[in-house]
Order: sequence, then C-alpha cells, then structure tokens
Amino acid sequence: QRRHVAHFTFQPDPVPTQYGPTQKMNLFQSVTSALDNTLATDPTAGILIFGEDVAFGGVFRCTVGLRDKYGKDRVFNTPLCEQGIVGFGIGVAVTGATAIAEIQFADYIFPAFDQIVNEAAKYRYRSGNLFDCGKLTIRAPWGCVGHGSLYHSQSPEAFFAHCPGIKVVIPRGPVQAKGLLLSCIADMNPCIFFEPKILYRAAVEQVPVEAYTIPLSQADILQEGSDVTLVAWGTQVHVMREVANMAQEKLGVSCEVIDLQTILPWDIDTVCKSVVKTGRLLISHEAPVTGGFASEISSTVQ
Repeated sequence: QRRHVAHFTFQPDPVPTQYGPTQKMNLFQSVTSALDNTLATDPTAGILIFGEDVAFGGVFRCTVGLRDKYGKDRVFNTPLCEQGIVGFGIGVAVTGATAIAEIQFADYIFPAFDQIVNEAAKYRYRSGNLFDCGKLTIRAPWGCVGHGSLYHSQSPEAFFAHCPGIKVVIPRGPVQAKGLLLSCIADMNPCIFFEPKILYRAAVEQVPVEAYTIPLSQADILQEGSDVTLVAWGTQVHVMREVANMAQEKLGVSCEVIDLQTILPWDIDTVCKSVVKTGRLLISHEAPVTGGFASEISSTVQ
C-alpha cells in the first residue's frame, strides 16, 4: 500500500468577538501570547516556564522575549534531558507552583514517558489526594511538517490516551491554541499540549489579545451535515474540511466536520450524537494506523 504526503490549505475560523480586541497572530505567536498572559498574572516565581532553549525563544520562537520581560528565574533553559524536565516540572507543581515545561519535539517525549505515566498521572491517586501535580502543563511541537523525517514528524498522542490521570489536547489553529493552552494551564490535572508544528507559521487568524479559555473535553462541530461524520484533530481538521467541500461539490454528500480538540478525555457524546444522525463515520489522523486513537473512537461508536 503506497502512502503519499497530503497537501492541505489552512482554513481560518471566523474572528471571535466574545473575548475583546483581536490581533493578527500565527500559531506560535498565539502560544507566546498565552504564556505572556499567564506570566503576567503572577509577579512572583509562582509560574515557571522551562525547557531546552526556551530562554532564547525556543526553536519555534514560542517563548521569544519572555525571559527578558519576566526574568531568568521564571523563564529558563534546562539540560537536554526530557526525563529531568518533566521530573522537575512534577516537583515544582507538587509545591503549588504552575509549571509549564516544553519538550522540544514530541518525538523526544519518550524519555519522559515514565515520569508522565507513572508519576505525574498517578500522583494524586497514589497519595489519596493528599498531593498532586495538577499545575503541570507539558507543551510539545507535534505532527508532520513535510521535511522533518523520522525524529521530527511523530504524532504520539495515542501512547498517552491509554493513561488515566492526564489530559491530552491538540488545537487546529491560533485561536484554539491560545484558549486551549490557557485552559490546560488553569486545569487542576497534568496536561499534555501538542502543537501542530506545520501550522506554527502557516496558520494565521485574528486572536484575542487578552486571556480567554476554551473548554477541554468538548469537541467543536465546524460544519453540520447529514450524510457522514468526519472527525479529526490538529492539522487533519483542515484536510477534512477540504474533503467535506469536495464531497459536497462532486458527490452531493453532506458532511458533518468535528474537531475533537481534546484526545483525553474525549467528547464521546458529541461524536456519537453526530453518528446517530448521519449513520456513517470517517476518522483521520496523522499517527500510524495500528493502535491510533481512531481505533478507540470507532470501537466506542460501534
């Protein structure tokens, strides 16, 4: 079976009006804005941002200017050790501070797998709710980019979807990226926030300047339809939007397009209600087919 790189066109959302003034931002700038809003809420060391090269702005410039604005004690580099980055973040969060850790690429999150799955996810449960690291958020660039090869193109969300105690979130664009990231930071559970790296500069929208949140575990119905339900997350949402338009124009098929947004815990109700209406379901993701999160969705719906 031959596979080919799929082309897609980013489709911006309508300008949000409910959150105040907006500014043109791409996805990495919306992430920076969210982190800036967060740091501004606490002048002390109660909020820390750390990771490989974040003091210099990060390889994708998501933290550019934050060290100069808020100080080297709040935005700082770490050694090249993902296990240490997450382990440090767990410790910071347990003390009550807000820890925002960056893993430079999602492909490199696996050395930290034990810390995430066996420590962060289980801290509250194994202590009988005496302690928790709910103020930990882990950010990581995610997904294919077209030239990333094997160590800069992976989509590992399904590995973490098997683990109760954490939340896994993937946005489709700048507006969602800021609102969902701020929700992850405010949430009292450890969260993994995967950022589609191909959209860092390709995705541009009018993003609210002030802080706002978008609910976690709530899928977004982008287009209503009656013949088939199309479900995706991250970059593939835009592929599905194109598919929906093609199906309508060429086949007369009415597609309902859903952005899952949160992988864990996912919005079963919205997806199942849609499939009850349409009678058909098509799921698309970038990750390998075997054991992908589409399997979980399809088995639940079935």
